[in-house]
Amino acid sequence: MKRPLRIAAALLVLALWAYAQQRRAVSTEPVAPSATQAPEPASQVPVPDASAAIADAFRTQRSDLQVQGLGVVDRVLADDNDGSRHQRFILRLASRQTILVAHNIDLAPRLAGLQRGDTVRFFGEYEWNANGGVIHWTHHDPDRRHVGGWLEHRGRRVE
Repeated sequence: MKRPLRIAAALLVLALWAYAQQRRAVSTEPVAPSATQAPEPASQVPVPDASAAIADAFRTQRSDLQVQGLGVVDRVLADDNDGSRHQRFILRLASRQTILVAHNIDLAPRLAGLQRGDTVRFFGEYEWNANGGVIHWTHHDPDRRHVGGWLEHRGRRVE
């Protein structure tokens, strides 16, 4: 009788731990301006799927959400050279939603050799728009007022 209770307790603890890890990895709350540390993912560690959080933010028209996830490059767009220069591309998430990534290449290196079909991991800020949204702040903040973001492509991370 004691063994089934121990197994049930162990499964409950494991389920609570997995839930806490998922909640911590995909934040749906705005990031405090004083935050300066971004998670340090390793290429071989699975990135949590931010699709559900981004889909909810799109549906409710929420912005300023720090999200981490991955997507497949649907289209590579021309750089935006108006003001700060941004490398731009469209990612398709697991949910099939597409988002624009606007990566500031005045503050961080561009993703070299980016092509349609490539997988890109991201940590940045989601902003709502009618086309699916934008991920930006995929770089460090030189003023240290915003949490730093990153992009990872072919095992190379840029911040």
